[in-house]
Amino acid sequence: MAKPTKLIVLAAFDKDDEGNLLQAFDPRQMDSEEKAKREARLLAEKHSGVVAWSRDADPDIGEYGPPIVLFQSGDIPELE
Repeated sequence: MAKPTKLIVLAAFDKDDEGNLLQAFDPRQMDSEEKAKREARLLAEKHSGVVAWSRDADPDIGEYGPPIVLFQSGDIPELE
């Protein structure tokens, strides 16, 4: 049985001409929380919104814990 892992994700968003949030790029899976926070801080200067978050994950059985925000700046959609 596989050990549960931590899923660490970085996402950035920009606004279109009508103010709607759009993904700036596909969410990126990161190797560590520190790297995710560092990258998010850099991206925050270039995008309308940036979020780095993590959650415990056990993909073998499809279980995922609640998202925990590591870094957030600007406007982002609600995390699920």
